[in-house]
Amino acid sequence: MVQLDKALRAWGTPDFKAVLKQEIAHAADQLPLQQGLSSGNYVTDDPVTVMVNSVAEMENVIRVRAGIFYQGILGGCSCADDPTPTSASNEYCAVQLDIDKKTAATTVTLI
Repeated sequence: MVQLDKALRAWGTPDFKAVLKQEIAHAADQLPLQQGLSSGNYVTDDPVTVMVNSVAEMENVIRVRAGIFYQGILGGCSCADDPTPTSASNEYCAVQLDIDKKTAATTVTLI
């Protein structure tokens, strides 16, 4: 479970989306990026870019739908004569984040 404390504190302010994007990007290692790969088979350690698609206030949670842009690689066998280089490819996945309005505990679902 991801903790988005700063985003929860910024809720209702003009800075909410900027704080949210920064905090999601910082927690990239806790997102289901590996499951969202479409052309690679490993997620790189390169920074991610977050795009907030929608935000809705529910009774107990703040529901965010976001797009994540990141890099993946198609790793070969790493044999000495393997002709395929491990070049990075652009990846994208969409996630839904439900931020608990009391605790900031956030459930992340790949959509």
